[in-house]
Amino acid sequence: MRCSLVRSVGTFPKVISLALLGGMLTSACGNGALSASATSVSPASTQSSGIIKGSGPVDVLYAGSLVGAVTKVIGPAFDRATGFTLEGLPGGASALANEIKDRVEVADVFISASPSVDATLEGQANGIPIYWYLYLAKAPLVIGYNPNSSFAGQLRKKPWYQVMTERGFLLGRTDPKLDPKGVLTIKLVKEEAAKLHDPGLVRKVLGPTENPAQVFPEETLVSRLEAGQLDAGFFYSNEAALAKIPTISTGIDLGATFTVALVKGAPHLKGAESLIQFLYSPKGQSLLKKVGLTLVAPKLSGAVDLVPAPLRSIIK
Repeated sequence: MRCSLVRSVGTFPKVISLALLGGMLTSACGNGALSASATSVSPASTQSSGIIKGSGPVDVLYAGSLVGAVTKVIGPAFDRATGFTLEGLPGGASALANEIKDRVEVADVFISASPSVDATLEGQANGIPIYWYLYLAKAPLVIGYNPNSSFAGQLRKKPWYQVMTERGFLLGRTDPKLDPKGVLTIKLVKEEAAKLHDPGLVRKVLGPTENPAQVFPEETLVSRLEAGQLDAGFFYSNEAALAKIPTISTGIDLGATFTVALVKGAPHLKGAESLIQFLYSPKGQSLLKKVGLTLVAPKLSGAVDLVPAPLRSIIK
């Protein structure tokens, strides 16, 4: 049965504890496959707010930039409000989408950091792991830095791209093959290079595209920075704000667009519907703002008649 906290993907242990989210890896909560237990729905299936109540797990694959938000705020509030238990696996959204497509992971809900990732799961050619997705929230891409870094003062005063090229500077970013943030990071540095008419800036800041000295799993980047293993990294504003990491603006308007989708064949359908209802409820929307996200209208990509009836009232 999946641990009710989070599990990691990539080169780190498959299971991580909540302690990782506030600092470094400390303990594991148990390996294993996704829970196949049936979700039970109480006879009084809705709250006064219309959110489905019940019990049992809701298995969620979600963008690693939401680790703190899900484990510390949204997950516990959802559990209390509905009786279900959110069991989450964070990671790079592209990597998680591939795991859904290849049936490596079975999930109820997928929360992505980019609509382009959802598009890889739509359509006959992709096996249609999802029929539709809804827009949820946004967050800009920023540079977060360790206030105890020897480069902190320079980052506050000088252009970021100058400081990042200095000898000994330790930069963290995510893998563009696994995570949309990694793609945006490269795009951002390329745009800055174009503005400066300095095509060599990309290599000076990022090194090679596949650079093991800089590239880490998204869900561990915050902990690495807090532990002093990095001087700075590229983050979405919400994850930096929740971890109280000081940031500087990149000066370029790029960022995440978070979406939520019901995965085809969700084993815990009622719990999945309940979670999506909760995210768009007044309480859920308030919590999304609390964790530093900017709300967006729940625009639908896909056919409305494929959306389960309990969720259609969300769509505007």
